[in-house]
Amino acid sequence: MIEGRTVLVLGGARSGKSRYALALAQASAPARTIIATAQAFDEEMTDRIARHQAERDATWTTREAPLDLIAALRDESRPGRAVLVDCLTLWLSNLLLAERDLDAATAELAALVPHLNGPTIFVSNEVGQGVVPPSKLGRIFQDAQGRANQALAQACDAAVLVSAGLPRLLKPAPVPELRLS
Repeated sequence: MIEGRTVLVLGGARSGKSRYALALAQASAPARTIIATAQAFDEEMTDRIARHQAERDATWTTREAPLDLIAALRDESRPGRAVLVDCLTLWLSNLLLAERDLDAATAELAALVPHLNGPTIFVSNEVGQGVVPPSKLGRIFQDAQGRANQALAQACDAAVLVSAGLPRLLKPAPVPELRLS
């Protein structure tokens, strides 16, 4: 069981992070809202969004916020309602393409986290364990995503890494006991 009100769920592509976050939200409150950040610019993304929608039952409400995530969180966060943000990676890429200040947006989001009024789960891709992107834009994004994940991990009460569908608690982290002899 995860203790705390805010959780960051990290993982690679197809790691099971969204499915895990969905189950976590369903177990945490009877009322649930997903703040969706994806935009369907092509058929593949339209299909991907439809698959995610099919995983949610009628107890969910959806708020689309491809750019204005912070305003959406302020509106939707309340006691007794779980909010699932899926995902920070698409939100950051939307901001990048809109030529917004990624670091300022990340700082504003991290500052908001302790003030959210209900259980909130953030989903984000762990992009730093793969190859370095060959393009400058790709490297800018990868760096910004890494900084955002670090900021949210610090701001949230808990952080979980999902790999192959299996969750591993990162925060709170166990404190190693070091021996001098």
